[in-house]
Amino acid sequence: MSRPNKHVERSERTRARLMDAARELFMDRGYANVPIEEIVRAAGVTRGALYHQFPGGKEGLFVAVFDQVETEAMAGIAETLAESGVEDPIAGLRAGVDATVGLALDPRLVQLTILDAPAVLGWQAWREAGERYGLGLVRAGLTIAMDAGAIARAPVDPLAQLLLAAVEEAVVYVARADDPESARENATAALHRQLDGLSAA
Repeated sequence: MSRPNKHVERSERTRARLMDAARELFMDRGYANVPIEEIVRAAGVTRGALYHQFPGGKEGLFVAVFDQVETEAMAGIAETLAESGVEDPIAGLRAGVDATVGLALDPRLVQLTILDAPAVLGWQAWREAGERYGLGLVRAGLTIAMDAGAIARAPVDPLAQLLLAAVEEAVVYVARADDPESARENATAALHRQLDGLSAA
């Protein structure tokens, strides 16, 4: 029983080292500027080990890193949404919007998730990933607000899709702006006005 366990542990360590190395390199320099040889050298493994862990090679490794980064980012936003929305669901939605748009101020995160991901994953897959990671949070926030009477009752799914699309476009807008901080302030203000328009009051 011990030998398979050791093999699994060794495989998991190899995978983690590859992902850690690739994450740093992709964020620092961009996917196109990082050759496989540099990734395996930074991870201290062989090229064959990379293909064993990620049959899709460099692209498969990028997908895994992207999923890891998105999962971490959404977990942080979910925590913000939960903490801020206890007393006021609209305040929670605003905080979630602010936290999401604020991600666009991190140039390393922008490099991976905004600049590289659409090209590597393809536009459709990138948009689907945004829905996969963000739609549940938006839907949950809207449902809580409706149940509390803070937002007028309406079908949740189309509203969640539209709000998510607006937030995603705001992130791209800020990430590509010449003055990201000013763009963030303007984008979040516009999104807050949209949320205010949903108020049941």
